[in-house]
Amino acid sequence: MSKNKSSESVKVVVRCRPLNRKEESNGPAGSIVQMDLRLGQVILRNPRAPVSEPQKTFTFDAVYDANSKQGDLYDESVRPLIDSVLAGFNGTIFAYGQTGTGKTYTMQGAWMDPQKRGVIPNAFDHIFTHISRSQSDKQYLVRASYLEIYLEEVLDLLDPNHGNARPLELRESPESGVYVRDLTSCVCKSIKEIEEVMNVGNQARAVAATDMNEHSSRSHALFLITVECSQPGPDGRKHIRVGRLNLVDLAGSERQAKTGVQGERLKEAAKINLSLSALGNVISALADGRSGHVPYRDSKLTRLLQDSLGGNAKTVMVATLGPAPQHYDETLTTLRYANRAKNIQNQPRVNEDPKDALLREFQMEIARLRAQLHHRKWRTKQKKEQVDGEGWERDGDEETEAEEYVKQEQRLEREKQDIREDQFMLADEKQRLLGEKERMMGVLRKEQEATEQLTAKYKAMESKLLVGGKNIIDHTNEQQKMLEGKRHEIAEQTRSEREIQQQMLVRDEETVELRETFTSLQQEVEAKTKKLKKLYAKLQCIKAEIQDVNDEHVRSRQELEQTQNELTRELKFKYLIIENFIPPEEKNKIMNRLTFDPEEDQWKFQPLVPAERSVWVLDVGMLFPSEPSGAYNGLKNVLNFSHGSRPFDLPALCHLFLSCHSPLLLQQNKPFKQTLKVMLCHSQRERKLHHIYFVVERHEKAFWPF
Repeated sequence: MSKNKSSESVKVVVRCRPLNRKEESNGPAGSIVQMDLRLGQVILRNPRAPVSEPQKTFTFDAVYDANSKQGDLYDESVRPLIDSVLAGFNGTIFAYGQTGTGKTYTMQGAWMDPQKRGVIPNAFDHIFTHISRSQSDKQYLVRASYLEIYLEEVLDLLDPNHGNARPLELRESPESGVYVRDLTSCVCKSIKEIEEVMNVGNQARAVAATDMNEHSSRSHALFLITVECSQPGPDGRKHIRVGRLNLVDLAGSERQAKTGVQGERLKEAAKINLSLSALGNVISALADGRSGHVPYRDSKLTRLLQDSLGGNAKTVMVATLGPAPQHYDETLTTLRYANRAKNIQNQPRVNEDPKDALLREFQMEIARLRAQLHHRKWRTKQKKEQVDGEGWERDGDEETEAEEYVKQEQRLEREKQDIREDQFMLADEKQRLLGEKERMMGVLRKEQEATEQLTAKYKAMESKLLVGGKNIIDHTNEQQKMLEGKRHEIAEQTRSEREIQQQMLVRDEETVELRETFTSLQQEVEAKTKKLKKLYAKLQCIKAEIQDVNDEHVRSRQELEQTQNELTRELKFKYLIIENFIPPEEKNKIMNRLTFDPEEDQWKFQPLVPAERSVWVLDVGMLFPSEPSGAYNGLKNVLNFSHGSRPFDLPALCHLFLSCHSPLLLQQNKPFKQTLKVMLCHSQRERKLHHIYFVVERHEKAFWPF
């Protein structure tokens, strides 16, 4: 990996949807959200507060009101990120907000309507259009994967057996960071193919209707695109860079009182809120900067977004808002999280082979030296103008410049010859002057070589200009590239103007205070009173902010307590089933097989038959056909034997008495004690299953006296 130390902040944009029919019918209160597109500000009005209370103002990289178009958001805020992915960076776009605020519409939109296509289909067009217009010496490989996080389990949406598929595991490596093991990856050669992959995944995704959203997402969805580019470098060898794009459609935070969900939908809402709460904690920890621990492992969602938040990716967060008065609390919470996310710093770097990264460093060094050489050449020109007044006014005249180099080289040769023929000059002085002339000739040759290289590059660029009879498709592609470049310049200029205006507002307030002069005491009193009122209003705003934060913490705690109560009730229900309907010996078998995986942060079952150990299989009923119950009871006593109050951990013994296909033991139709002796001899000889001997030894006098 390249060790580029530059960092950049997470780009945060805010989008507010219009009021829907249901919200308009609730009353004439209107929207509580106002947006200043020029300054990138969101102004939020508290519908429950008195009119005198100041409104809350938040500033972001860009804001989009209810009249904004899908294309405007993509061109200004998303297109630069996709260009970075095509250049080899990691990129992430995720929509965050309350349920029913337009996250899925922003990310996907209406696929059939070109004006309403969302971020994801526009990104598809962008990637494959860029590839089709690339140079012929570049080769691309595009792969796509699609997963969802449902009930805190990672599921592959492209798995044909999605309904019965097992959850996938998260893994982490130094090279690729956090990844999903055994995730399906499809190679896509066109826009149509990658759209087909998206459609297959969307059909398998969990969606349900609630009181707030008819098509509510019940899971977090991540569409992953990997773009590999192979291109010959200056050394003639192929060099590969890899860009990874994560397109994330989060499920919205929910309140049971507003969504009206019950049963399975309530369980889904609890898991959604827990993962979003973990995401909020990660954002807060990263924005604070003083926290040494960032709780990435609190949920699967934050693990997958680890590189996007505080990692090596370029990230755009789209915060979606609901303008209705009844959603004031949720809108304020979303704005606060988005405001904190602005302070998260990432360290994006190009994904390339370490050798390619070293080559890039060498190329940068060469470019720096070449710039110095050109600067030296310019200084040489200036000196020549001062000395002989001839100047190089005709810089574009290649022949004149080449002749000038030849003249200078001839002059240096003559001076060297004069030094050699000078009989009165000391040998040391002669050698020093000759060395100086050689050095000057070397510098001159380097300048000449650099000039020739620039000339060749100029001619190469000139040859690419459109001439009569040239392929019209190539010309169209060139014009389209220029158009995209101009569009990018306009977006950057708009962003720069917005930042300058925001800075000017702050500086104007400071300047007004500094330039105030008073002609009388009365005027000074009025000015100070006005300033005092302004400061008092700010104080009241801060107090209201503190109260809002306290109320938000109370609401969050109540929601977490409600979630905890739901989970506790579900846990008690399962305990009731286990204690009353599962035999104790079966429960012990299950408990003995359980093991905790700290990497996955969950309990897992050990395999029944370990691969490195041979397990003898014994069928109790076949050993004593006439007394199956007696043999079974004897073995059950061995399995349930406890030393004090702690049961022995006997997973291998449990495996030993599971099946009925051991030819050796079945042919020996011997008494029970003799069969155990054969087993013990084998275990001692093979050094396996030693704990069986210990258990039987403790039972010798009790059951089988020798």
